[in-house]
Amino acid sequence: MNMLYAVLTTTDSEEIAERITRTLLEKRLAACIQRTKVTSSYWWKGKIEESKEVLLIIKTSSEKYPELEREIKKIHNYTVPEIVALELKEIQEDYENWLLETLSQK
Repeated sequence: MNMLYAVLTTTDSEEIAERITRTLLEKRLAACIQRTKVTSSYWWKGKIEESKEVLLIIKTSSEKYPELEREIKKIHNYTVPEIVALELKEIQEDYENWLLETLSQK
């Protein structure tokens, strides 16, 4: 069964965020990508860090996810990029239909 996901990734570069966005959309690996600026706090190399980042929220399907992950890793500037897929269990029907239709187009 083809599930729908919201995939999260962050980067500290507007340019990288734009490249990821364009690549995923042009290759039809995502139907929609939202970008927003966030402040992230995290452990890195034994200490707490804080960074300004761009968060991408990427709508895709389980079928497209493996290639989407590969593309993000190719473009990403982090040693260990965050790539987290959250299954969308409850979706408004018209939006779900649009996502599925958009992802099925070549």
